[in-house]
Amino acid sequence: MNAPTHRPPFAGKTFEVRYAGLTAINAYAEDGIHMRYEITEGDFAGATGEVAYSWQHVAGEIYAISWQEADRATVVHLDDFAAGTSRSFFTAPSLDFHRLEGSLRAL
Repeated sequence: MNAPTHRPPFAGKTFEVRYAGLTAINAYAEDGIHMRYEITEGDFAGATGEVAYSWQHVAGEIYAISWQEADRATVVHLDDFAAGTSRSFFTAPSLDFHRLEGSLRAL
């Protein structure tokens, strides 16, 4: 679990995640707890929000990051910041479940 005084190394940074059919910008606040997201391409384009997230170090520069959006959608990322890859597993408000794999790059 997150230690309140410990921040992930991606805190204070912004990343683009690009999957087949969905691109988003994730801006992680300096506090290591909050982020803003904006979906810029795909079926969910235009969705934005600010959420509290949880994170867990997996190995190396790989982190599991999860949050729930205001519309009750749930999101889990497995992001490898060294390799520049992202896997996303999310349940949309419609309860459709999506599994995506793509790229991750710092902006």
